[in-house]
Amino acid sequence: MKVYVGNLPYSVDSAKLKELFESYGEIEEAIVIQDKFSGRSKGFGFVTFKAEDSAKKAIAEMNDKEVEGRQFKVNEAKPMDPDRPRRPPRRDNQRRY
Repeated sequence: MKVYVGNLPYSVDSAKLKELFESYGEIEEAIVIQDKFSGRSKGFGFVTFKAEDSAKKAIAEMNDKEVEGRQFKVNEAKPMDPDRPRRPPRRDNQRRY
């Protein structure tokens, strides 16, 4: 079962994320999502547990837990919806006079 972990401190990397959650059960993967240009953490990640009960225990105990001054948001990860409308571009590259 895959678990979403949000509001991560920027100092947390994938190894630290795995370390924070490994006491709840066997972990297949722990990854912090990074910006593709700067390489800096985007402040969220995912932890994949082998057993569903381990994931549910981690969600119950780690949600709203404070780590390095930030409260984690932990819940079951939802798959991306391919039909969801894309976010508009952040910048309008057309000049206005």
